[in-house]
Amino acid sequence: MKTSKVTYLGELRTEAVHLASGNKIITDAPIDNEGKGEFFSPTDLAATSLASCMFTIMGISARNYGIKMEGATAEVTKVMGTNPRRIVEIIIDFHFPNQYTDKEKKILQLAVDNCPVGKSVDPLLKQTIHLNFDGDNA
Repeated sequence: MKTSKVTYLGELRTEAVHLASGNKIITDAPIDNEGKGEFFSPTDLAATSLASCMFTIMGISARNYGIKMEGATAEVTKVMGTNPRRIVEIIIDFHFPNQYTDKEKKILQLAVDNCPVGKSVDPLLKQTIHLNFDGDNA
């Protein structure tokens, strides 16, 4: 089954339609690569999808083990390289507002380690992941 349909809109923009739901995403080339930077760039989406995937897998584990994750956030930093132009590092800082036991923290870490997106990208892509359990300091 096909996943999406992507249309080039001109001016370095695309529109991607998720075929199952009809939801749309517009991308724009970044300012540092001849674009306007008014929407996510394709590389922004790649970096962001890593965080979304990790949250999804953590969410499955959290639901299975009764761990509360609502309100957790992730800040994503994409580091670009040159020759060739590519993502060389994705830094994700997860912040969890709740307190967790050591066992729950390990469950969440294992979920991060088993993210399908993270396992699908080139091994040369550096993934720097920080799990910040801010609720422990509250």
